[in-house]
Amino acid sequence: VNMAAIDVIVEQLVSLWRIPAVRQFFPWLFLLISLLGSILKELDLVPQSYFSSSKNFVNLYFVKVSWGWTLLLLTPFLLFSSSANQSLFALLKRLLALAVATAVWYVCTGTFLYIEDVTGSCFESQTAHIANKLTSKAACRGAGFHWQGHDISGHSFILCYSSLLIMEETSAMTVLKTTGLHRTLLNLLYVALNLIVATWVWMFACTSVYFHDPKDKLLGTACGLLGWYLTYRYWYQKPFSPGLPLQRQQKEQKQLA
Repeated sequence: VNMAAIDVIVEQLVSLWRIPAVRQFFPWLFLLISLLGSILKELDLVPQSYFSSSKNFVNLYFVKVSWGWTLLLLTPFLLFSSSANQSLFALLKRLLALAVATAVWYVCTGTFLYIEDVTGSCFESQTAHIANKLTSKAACRGAGFHWQGHDISGHSFILCYSSLLIMEETSAMTVLKTTGLHRTLLNLLYVALNLIVATWVWMFACTSVYFHDPKDKLLGTACGLLGWYLTYRYWYQKPFSPGLPLQRQQKEQKQLA
């Protein structure tokens, strides 16, 4: 890997995310994509493609385990970036923010599954209702039938929420002037996190144009936006919270002064 090229890429990405308009518009991008994608799907204007199958490689090996990928890259990034310019206490606060985010993910996805279970019915096919009463999605699918309930889009939620979490937690990234393995690993993790955000946005768009009813996608997206807003835009700006990433916090305090 050409480290000089990686350095240039990191500088460009850091500069991009420091543009206030980019950070302000990014959350709204998900709502816009969800709305436009839903309209395109309902009008059947998007042709079938590799990504219209839920069995595509990116969906199976990345999106299905998207929270795992997010934590796998974000945790070491926080460890390396904190050891560069922050105290142990600051690192613990960032890891606490990840724990809070994981709790939000767990509660929301669990709630979506519960809602689908309690509002659904088992069908022999897409149209015919079966006579025997299979009252859970697991039992219904296990019998080879179709379960139809309010399927709030977990993909729309997690891809939106993960992207916003990464945007926030990488906001304190600086271009290190030092050399060595530490800088190389931090830069590679930062580039990888930006690539995973690009992947999440692309797959969010694919979900919007190929899958789910409009209301289920918009509800999933709204939950992702709400989870982000209530933490980073509300709770984390108060005392007794994980707080914001250090340099971002300092910058916002200067703006308020």
